[in-house]
Amino acid sequence: MKRSAELTPLSHDHHQSLFVAVQLKRAADAAPGKAFLDFHAGSGSHHFEIEETILLPRWFAGDPDADRDAAVRTLTEHLQIRAAAARMQAREPTLDELHGLGQLLQDHVRFEERELFPMIEAGLDERALAELGAAIAAAEAGCRSASDD
Repeated sequence: MKRSAELTPLSHDHHQSLFVAVQLKRAADAAPGKAFLDFHAGSGSHHFEIEETILLPRWFAGDPDADRDAAVRTLTEHLQIRAAAARMQAREPTLDELHGLGQLLQDHVRFEERELFPMIEAGLDERALAELGAAIAAAEAGCRSASDD
């Protein structure tokens, strides 16, 4: 399925997430855990922030039929991934934990790409989708300029 231009920046972030997920799922040592923490501390964490503060609220504001369960799943999985990152900062993860996190991250991205984003694209009218896209682009630009400092 072709992604709308408005959500394409988030889909690009998902490609990076999938790369990290594959590394975690194939981990033979703790090195991919460090790569995940670096990713999460930067673009991964910002991506979650955009989804939580821009994407989901604007979807609910513009779509009276917005799927509450899909939003709850998204937020719950964000929390699970953040909790895994916190555990990994506190101690070295086991291989099972790395593999499990990789699977969670992959499943999360697949859910958003295959289910959540199509619901949002179908539920918002052109104006609301354009406004959402502009807000996402501004947030992404803000992240890039902050990382350049």
